Amino acid sequence: MADDRLISVDIDQESLAANGPDAEHERRVAIFDLLERNSFKLIGHEAGGPYRLLLQQVDRKLVFDISNEAGEKVYTYLFSLSPFRGVIRDYFMICESYHDAIRGSTPMQIEAIDMARRGIHNEGSDLLRERFEDKIEVDIETSRRLFTLVCSLHSGTQTPTV
Repeated sequence: MADDRLISVDIDQESLAANGPDAEHERRVAIFDLLERNSFKLIGHEAGGPYRLLLQQVDRKLVFDISNEAGEKVYTYLFSLSPFRGVIRDYFMICESYHDAIRGSTPMQIEAIDMARRGIHNEGSDLLRERFEDKIEVDIETSRRLFTLVCSLHSGTQTPTV
């Protein structure tokens, strides 16, 4: 029985270098959360997982280099970030509002902003699952964690936490 999950996630530091220690920390947290529990299956890859993932950027596309447990490359997926720009922008804006609200808003206001933040996060993770369709199968929680990681790669030092 295949173990369809990610066992490691690495980021190519040359093409996706973090913009400071805060961004690097947020990336490490996102990777830790993803690896803690995930479901990741390559459609059509009979041997199954577990898998190793290397993320890099080439020509403004996020490249998912996927290898088996032994490190042998099994699949490369070029992932355009263009469809995500709006939802990532909205997510960062609502996260900023959420952090501002924590400093001086009522609990009801904070809860309302947090619900909106979660809704936008869900929208991003749903879009991610749609983009993976027929290539990579992930469950909802893995999709949410991958969206958080994509945001951390996209944002530099403005990475929100989930």
